[in-house]
Amino acid sequence: MSKGKEAAGTEKFKSKIGGQAVIEGVMMRGIDKAAMANRLPTGEIDLEVWNIKGGKNIPWYRKCPFVRGVFNFVISMIDGYRCLTRSANKQMEFEEEEEPTRFEKWLDEKVGDKLMPVISAVSMVIGVVIAVFLFMMVPSWVSKGIEHFVSMPVIVKNIIEGLLKIGIFIGYTALTALMKDIRRTYEYHGAEHKTIACFEHGAPLTPESVKKYSRFHPRCGTSFIFLVLFISIFVNTVFSLTWDNVALRMLCKLALLPLVMGIAYELIRIAGKYDNPATKILSAPGLWIQRITTREPDEQEIECAIEALKAVIPEDEEKLHSQAAECENS
Repeated sequence: MSKGKEAAGTEKFKSKIGGQAVIEGVMMRGIDKAAMANRLPTGEIDLEVWNIKGGKNIPWYRKCPFVRGVFNFVISMIDGYRCLTRSANKQMEFEEEEEPTRFEKWLDEKVGDKLMPVISAVSMVIGVVIAVFLFMMVPSWVSKGIEHFVSMPVIVKNIIEGLLKIGIFIGYTALTALMKDIRRTYEYHGAEHKTIACFEHGAPLTPESVKKYSRFHPRCGTSFIFLVLFISIFVNTVFSLTWDNVALRMLCKLALLPLVMGIAYELIRIAGKYDNPATKILSAPGLWIQRITTREPDEQEIECAIEALKAVIPEDEEKLHSQAAECENS
């Protein structure tokens, strides 16, 4: 069987389990529990399990169609970032300690444990600013600049802007895949997808069994981001966002972002729920991009994904057999 191809057999059920690759590990999120399994430098697997706040009794705005998308995405991003930070700290604990400098000693005395949350918050803010600049400002500037040379209707400018955003996203993911550490994280991403697919096919959760399944999943966050970028073309056109002022256009796009995310979220749910020609077309671009953001994992990476998934399976597995597949962190 070639890599990336689905194993023989049909999917037995759709689960609500989602996940995310972290530093040297995988985080899985079920209905009422989440877990993170990390491969430590010692070779051991460190498993951390915690209850999900709210669990099954989530508030209405996380269940209401077209509203739940933005809330679930933001919560998933925050949880995912925390897991990335924790997983990185687990690896750093085994690094050789060097004598701290005077400045580091001063920071530790004055700030102590409060420093890391501040650094994490600042890093997140910087990341958001860079994302807004790359995906909102730059495509608008380029599209508006082209008009100085070629006259074109608004719809064409909107399409060019949207294609530029998609191109930047694909280019960014392709460049990061060249980095050794990121590439390894993409392997854990593949392990996460393959393990969930194996579970949903009712196959034994063993490395040998998991290897047979596809590393591509229609509910992946990569597919969600692509849909957000693609749908924004149509939403920006329908609402006739101004091209006279790029800064004002950016503010309008930010205001419409919850609507765009809400639509993308519902489409991802549909793609995860049904398997027909329409959903295959809907999923195709995101699955293609997953060829960049996922890699074939090795056995040790798969073992981490299996440990994390087993920890979030409820005793009553029927709770996971749902007709509506949730888009959590996949």
